Amino acid sequence: MAEVQIKEQSGGKRSHKKLIKVDMTPMVDLGFLLITFFMFTTNFSKPNVMDVGLSAHNPDEPTQIDYKNQLTFILGKDGKVFYYQADKKDLNDNSLKEVSFDKFQVAKTIEAAKANAPKKEIFTVIIKPTDDSQYKTMVDMLDELAITKSERYVIAEMNDKEKELYEKRMQ
Repeated sequence: MAEVQIKEQSGGKRSHKKLIKVDMTPMVDLGFLLITFFMFTTNFSKPNVMDVGLSAHNPDEPTQIDYKNQLTFILGKDGKVFYYQADKKDLNDNSLKEVSFDKFQVAKTIEAAKANAPKKEIFTVIIKPTDDSQYKTMVDMLDELAITKSERYVIAEMNDKEKELYEKRMQ
């Protein structure tokens, strides 16, 4: 509370000086109440979470999938996406084709490859991001997999032949 103190001086003149002393305790309480109020009423941003289903993989049992039952995407720099559906020994410059996320081209590519797959139940999409690919491209690719309901996918590293073809395409 605010209080007024009157100090009397002894001696010749009588002057009354009023000293004002303000008690700040209630103001501190009010400050903490306001901080608490704003913390509880503020909407905290919730992180966007993408569910990536990871299966238990046994490295002793390599999984062989026929190239007709798989589609491989290479995520390049500046949002460029390349794909191929060929056996490793038949992989050449003509095998690697470019596709974009515009007009659902990636989704159409996945659905067309899935429709032509001999065993649709084990159709697998292989995603191979390069060192200079963007995180946004990877998220967009995972979104396309969710749109096409492709539950079997792998995120893997590129082999030497794929790196060589990719670098030729980027020149």
